[in-house]
Amino acid sequence: MHRLRRVLAIIMASVAAVSCASSKEQLAGQHFQTLLLQGEGFAHVAYFKPGIGSNKTLHVYLEHDGIAWLNSTNVASDPTPRNRLMLATMALDAAPSLYLGRPCYFGRNTDSGCNPGIWTHQRYSETVVSSMTAALKTFLSHHDETRLIFFGYSGGGALAMLLAERFAQTDAVITIAGNLDIVAWAKRHDYSPLEGSLNPADRGALPSAIKQFHYVGGRDRNVPAALIESISVLPKNSVIKIPAFDHVCCWQAWWPNLLQSLQPHFVEN
Repeated sequence: MHRLRRVLAIIMASVAAVSCASSKEQLAGQHFQTLLLQGEGFAHVAYFKPGIGSNKTLHVYLEHDGIAWLNSTNVASDPTPRNRLMLATMALDAAPSLYLGRPCYFGRNTDSGCNPGIWTHQRYSETVVSSMTAALKTFLSHHDETRLIFFGYSGGGALAMLLAERFAQTDAVITIAGNLDIVAWAKRHDYSPLEGSLNPADRGALPSAIKQFHYVGGRDRNVPAALIESISVLPKNSVIKIPAFDHVCCWQAWWPNLLQSLQPHFVEN
């Protein structure tokens, strides 16, 4: 506990400088391979980092929802997120890692089949999840990673849960401030229901062989810790609350500590 408090103090002291940096500045000097992966009816922009050594576990990073709405009545024409937290944290990961974009994101918003429903009410729909599943399978068909660990932030946490159940080689799901009960989340904020989307909280428990770690911020008002702690399908003790954090602060600065804490759970066979 004392060690955690010291770590949090260091993070809180430095987080202002981290959060003020733009995505471009955060990723300066990083060398990712830019890919265009064919999904099911959509092409997906992705970024790949081969990693170090002979690690055969692929870390799949899933970003937040981006800019779905400009305001309460106007839908964004391009949902691509400006602040790409998962891309920045992937830069800190030594394992083979893939940042998998959603349909219609990263300049693909005018592709055939793209419409505002894809990034608003249907953001976690079967259409979206099936296409992301196909895109990841396209990638895996050309690589030799044998296990998968999904990392999802905010709305990417919902997608991490929905994708994990579709791959037999899934080893774990790690969510950060994850929107894992989209019905309860919409009710809490008085948003219109995400009709057409799949709700992880309603899909039953993942297989017990899949490890789960769901990190939530004690000060998060977007996805409150209590909302995640009340989801019955999550394994006991899988929700880890970080009292000083909110929805944005201070996940990126803390990422090396998170990866280090997970290492004992994932020893390569």
